[in-house]
Amino acid sequence: MSRTSSRLDLIKPSATIMVTMKAMELKTRGKDIVSLSAGEPDFDTPAHVREAAIAAIEGGQTRYTAVDGTPELKNAIIEKFRRDNGLEFVPSEIIASNGAKQSLFNLMVATLNRDDEVIVPAPYWVSYPDMVKLADGQPVILSASAENDFKITARQLEASLTENTRMLILNSPSNPTGKVYSESDYRELCDVLIEHPKVLIACDDIYEFIYWGDGPYRTFLNICPELRERIVIINGVSKGYAMTGWRIGFLAGHEELVKAMRKVQSQSTSCPGSVSQAAAVAALTGPQDCVEEMRQAFHDRYRFMHEALNALPGVSCENCDGAFYAFPSFLEYIDEHEEVSDDVELAEWLLETAGVATVPGTAFGAPGHLRLSYAAGMDYLEDAIARLKSAMA
Repeated sequence: MSRTSSRLDLIKPSATIMVTMKAMELKTRGKDIVSLSAGEPDFDTPAHVREAAIAAIEGGQTRYTAVDGTPELKNAIIEKFRRDNGLEFVPSEIIASNGAKQSLFNLMVATLNRDDEVIVPAPYWVSYPDMVKLADGQPVILSASAENDFKITARQLEASLTENTRMLILNSPSNPTGKVYSESDYRELCDVLIEHPKVLIACDDIYEFIYWGDGPYRTFLNICPELRERIVIINGVSKGYAMTGWRIGFLAGHEELVKAMRKVQSQSTSCPGSVSQAAAVAALTGPQDCVEEMRQAFHDRYRFMHEALNALPGVSCENCDGAFYAFPSFLEYIDEHEEVSDDVELAEWLLETAGVATVPGTAFGAPGHLRLSYAAGMDYLEDAIARLKSAMA
């Protein structure tokens, strides 16, 4: 075999994908597995969105589009920001990609130079640090404790900024914790960032539609409009509209940043799928009651999982205000049981013993925790909890 890039030595495969694949492998071998590893809604894509995709196929919308998305999709994204966030953008400030993940990756490739530092608050989505490394940057992990509600403070941020800091990633609601930055949290961070004009702020808002906190959802730009030229917002239709497989994400930001990202995308994937773009237009501009129905279901599941996990021996699960993940601490349980020494071994033990697939917190920069997705039906979740309770007893 010919050699591979040395860049690959810096990264590891996605932990969530690895666990999901392991669970699928066990299922194919006949083992009864309940998988709480994947961050994928169990709902069908809404009917009017599916119908729009069929109409697009029948209407011949099966060719290349503009690299950064069709005019119809970009206008739908602009209207979404106006309707849901009270923000105004123009088409040159919008780019559609093959998922929010690609939007963020393109941003890093377009803006980072060798050894530029990117501040990644922990617990973090598993892909953030490795995407930074693939773009020749250096992830700077800033750990947020449960005592601080798993959110970084202005003091922490101030202490972590250097001459090499190029970007800060903010994810709210958070994967994996479900925590949401409040207006006052954002304002305090903003007051620090105003003094550091070289730092971009990448706001990953992909779980915006799965939010049940007090007051309306607020993105960082709502609180800190004076930093508009340095703020980019990443979002998409995967989570809120149950469209994970359609692969449509988007980014809004300064025109020059978007232009640079368009260049990267033109030489990698080119445009997103034309039919998926038509479906995303229908999702963003059509009836929104389906979004509320799914949000309410996730909230009901959260309440069940939060109570059930806290009832397990040696487990402590924090409150959260969004997303569809529980991120309980199993530190007490691990300390009391010799058969497992850390969260990685615990996840493996639960998979083999209870048939429940979870993701170790170490993959998210938070050892001692497990991430459990409740993007699944209540019967499925009740089964998972019963299995955990039996195995852990």
